[in-house]
Amino acid sequence: MRYAVLGTGTAGLTIAARLDDLGHSVVVGTRNPPDTLARTEPDVIGNPPFPEWQRTRREVGLGTFAEAAAFGEVVVNATAGPVSLAALEAAGAENLAGKILLDVSVPIDRSRGPVLDPGNTDSLGEQIQRAFPDLRVVKTLNTMNCRVMVDPARVPGPHNVFVCGDDADAKKSVTELLWSFGWPAGSVLDLGGITSARYTEMLAPIWLRLLGEIGHPDFNFHVQIA
Repeated sequence: MRYAVLGTGTAGLTIAARLDDLGHSVVVGTRNPPDTLARTEPDVIGNPPFPEWQRTRREVGLGTFAEAAAFGEVVVNATAGPVSLAALEAAGAENLAGKILLDVSVPIDRSRGPVLDPGNTDSLGEQIQRAFPDLRVVKTLNTMNCRVMVDPARVPGPHNVFVCGDDADAKKSVTELLWSFGWPAGSVLDLGGITSARYTEMLAPIWLRLLGEIGHPDFNFHVQIA
């Protein structure tokens, strides 16, 4: 399968690496590839610059958002939530039409708190679906650290990943990808349509609070069903 992963942050590169390990063809999309390739310093949290990361992932390509979206049969939105719509507009509606978009982003505005925007009556997942009606948006993996996304065994015991979206076949395909990441079948909870994205996105503030209390990101939510 060909995947486009939009975003060169920690989440995007972690997912791209896992897809590469599973034998998929991957192109990472970024706003300005020459700028990305020119970086020589670690980012603000100490991750290596993209050229250093790519030396261990030589099969993973790099292109503009539009080039990556045109390449991918499935698109992963791992851009920062506040810029996701702009990134997808740069990717081009013609390159996204009919494709599955696996949306892992959270619309946290860190300049204000952090603050969730939108929230309560809307979500980024819904905004993306409205802006690109031909795209099959599936919101998932946005309630945990990116390393847990692709390696759920980092958290001992049972825990859950949520999926929501309006296209049943798209959710089925995404669920099968989650299984390939190591998520047991019983751990995947389908919350229904894309409007449910507003509820999973609202878990972000409590996740951040828990991170501060626990002191590391290897934790997740578990729904105990009687």
